[in-house]
Amino acid sequence: MSPDTRAPAAPPSQDLSAGLVLLLAMGAGLAVASLYYNQPMLGILGADLGASPTALGWIPTLTQLGYAFGILMLAPLGDRYDRKRIVLIKAGALSAALLLAAVAPAIGVLLAASFAIGLSATLAQDIVPAAATLAPAAHRGRIVGTVMTGLLLGILLSRVISGVVAEQLGWRAMFLAAAVSILALGAALWRGLPAFTPTSRLPYIELLGSLPRLWRQHGQLRHAALAQGLLSLGFSAFWSTLAVMLHGAPFHLGAAAAGAFGLAGAAGALAAPLAGRYADRRGPHAVSRLGAALTAVSFAAMALLPLLSAHAGLWLIAASAIGFDLGIQVALIAHQSIVYSIDPAARSRLNAVLMVSVFIGMAAGGALGSLALAQWGWIGVTLVATTAAIGALLLRIWPGLRARRQRAGVPA
Repeated sequence: MSPDTRAPAAPPSQDLSAGLVLLLAMGAGLAVASLYYNQPMLGILGADLGASPTALGWIPTLTQLGYAFGILMLAPLGDRYDRKRIVLIKAGALSAALLLAAVAPAIGVLLAASFAIGLSATLAQDIVPAAATLAPAAHRGRIVGTVMTGLLLGILLSRVISGVVAEQLGWRAMFLAAAVSILALGAALWRGLPAFTPTSRLPYIELLGSLPRLWRQHGQLRHAALAQGLLSLGFSAFWSTLAVMLHGAPFHLGAAAAGAFGLAGAAGALAAPLAGRYADRRGPHAVSRLGAALTAVSFAAMALLPLLSAHAGLWLIAASAIGFDLGIQVALIAHQSIVYSIDPAARSRLNAVLMVSVFIGMAAGGALGSLALAQWGWIGVTLVATTAAIGALLLRIWPGLRARRQRAGVPA
């Protein structure tokens, strides 16, 4: 029994309206999009502010670091306080940070604003557990999947939108428009989002200290976090090296071509609600295995690349990207369904553990992918990504095999 002293959890809504689900999906998408608006605009704002390439590189880095720090340090607060209040505070903070970026007179101010944007954009990681809490258990996978569609589309479309706006109106206009959109989102959430009963009375330090205990206590959390972390490792290994690989022989393509492959993410985004519905019907464990298997097969297929012509190779990369992105998103929806069902009173903290594992996997994948490409070329990257995905699949298969052996009376 956890030493946590808990308040009663709010019962799930039996009539969660389609309008509220849409609002939560839009909120998750707009919040997470704030992390990526800066990336296509670096060249334009660098010339405007007279910043060096090194300083410009710190803008997206500090944004991502702020996001990771916020997930670990702020996301658990959703169990201790009214999640609606946290969402509204973060929406106000995010709007202010984006406005600061819009009026930044120098690179130093923009760097500070970038970290603040990442920190407050963790609003997205409060909205997803909110949706899980409001959803009836029988439809939780579908509703979480719909909200995740909004989040994934926010990631996918943010770079396209910011590139067009910055080109036509300037980079400051993009940050200003983003600030206004988050301010409008906050007003809509203030009107449409119900209050949440806190599920824990732990002080903040003890709340953070409970994260390792949750990790030790729940095997399902460990398996879900480690599996999704490994899938994220393979994902990052691919995307962090794709542009370099396409730049060389036999493709000789520029950065725009590498970015175009990112549109494959639309398949994963659109499949998220379908994965959620399937998880509701068949159970999230089966769906997680399906996602990991699809990811492993898609990564492994790219080992055929050296045998193909440049034209055929590009088609293989595109097909594989669609396949593994779909698999990873399917697995993520399943793992969220598993994690959210472990302990309703600790959903924010459980989500924080899951997402920290994802970020660790992304960071490790970028480093390992670059090292593999330098040492062994594209086949090395393929090996790293495939091995990680197979590891995730084994993590999902093993608990089920062990449970069946125990039910059959066979020693584990």
